[in-house]
Amino acid sequence: MADTLDQTDLQILKTLQKNAKLTTKELADAVHLTPTPVFERQKRLERQGYIKKYVAVLNPEKLGLGLLVFCKVKLKQINHEIADTFTFRILRIPEVTECYNTSGAYDYLLKVRVRDMKQYQEFVLTKLGDIDSVSSIESTFVMSEIKQNYGINL
Repeated sequence: MADTLDQTDLQILKTLQKNAKLTTKELADAVHLTPTPVFERQKRLERQGYIKKYVAVLNPEKLGLGLLVFCKVKLKQINHEIADTFTFRILRIPEVTECYNTSGAYDYLLKVRVRDMKQYQEFVLTKLGDIDSVSSIESTFVMSEIKQNYGINL
């Protein structure tokens, strides 16, 4: 799909990744076009799914969610029904900010944001522990974030 994008489309995407709050005029100035074609291109990129949504990146520590944990989950067995049930449950747990179905020793990788170790323990015991299909959990606690990039290298 990326081969249908020209250099201007890519520049629009790069610019929006850095600051999605730009006005159409500011975006047009950044990519050296007038606002009307930039507006039309941006809307097309949205319609075609290149731009999924616009979000504000919040500071979890300021919001009292300073503990970041990567949680690897192994299921007792895996099939469509079990995977669908697990996914259904995970989608409803607010502490899980990201979930990936993976290959290897574990079936899922969860990114979990909580206040502290006590809240994580409660999360494991009452939320993950309540899912019958879970066989094992391995937790990796983040001591500090070195690099976090929300953009895609274009």
